[in-house]
Amino acid sequence: MWKNHILGIVAACSILLIGIVVNPFQAEAESLNWGFKKGSQEQQAQAGSAFDQLLKKHGAFYKGNDTDKVMYLTFDNGYENGHTAPILDALKKEKVPATFFLTGHYVKSAKDLVKRMIDEGHEIGNHSYDHPNMANLSEERMKEEWHKFDQLLKEETGIKRTRFARPPEGVFSEKLLAYGNELGYRHMFWSVAFVDWYADRPQGKAYAYNHLMNQIHPGAIILMHTVSPDNAEALPDFIRDAKKKGYTFESLESLVNKNDDSPLSFH
Repeated sequence: MWKNHILGIVAACSILLIGIVVNPFQAEAESLNWGFKKGSQEQQAQAGSAFDQLLKKHGAFYKGNDTDKVMYLTFDNGYENGHTAPILDALKKEKVPATFFLTGHYVKSAKDLVKRMIDEGHEIGNHSYDHPNMANLSEERMKEEWHKFDQLLKEETGIKRTRFARPPEGVFSEKLLAYGNELGYRHMFWSVAFVDWYADRPQGKAYAYNHLMNQIHPGAIILMHTVSPDNAEALPDFIRDAKKKGYTFESLESLVNKNDDSPLSFH
């Protein structure tokens, strides 16, 4: 399942996707792969006007504004590989909030770490229960994926429900965004990412650190995978050096609450 994660993220790491259908009647059912042109020299990543308009219409985000030097850390967790604890250690030491997008498997297999995330003030996001291609599902199956995850999270932690969703592999559709809104979910994409999901192919601390520092920009939503030892090793230095450049780190809730033009209320 996770080896197929390449499908959506590679596009996000390298190119701006072209040829998005703008007609809303066609786009609603169309399967889309999230992608953008990387930011550099602290200039924002750009997904293009079609993606910008589509996400704004449904209260989804991939970045904040371009005037405040604020960034948002997010992590995707499909299974535990021994590197989440040091990531949490770094976040705690640096007093930085994060959102962890989890699958059902992760909640069941790493209960202590999930509880620690919550106890230390981090947000839990909904990465679906079984990590399917959500864009290909019926509304009934979409709802099942999100609600089954929320039910498990409630049983294990007492958290009533999640508020943020992230589509597996970055594959989505307007229908997915719209129906998620109906059920109270906001979709959160990202504007900083790199190939970091191979648990058996570590490339070293410098690899992750350089990718992060080269792409940072005001309003960045940063995606990392916790299976990578590179990320765990690079995170402390990245956070400290980003702070030296004048950046602060805030929660996704803060991002949503400061955007008054968003079409949905947020509770």
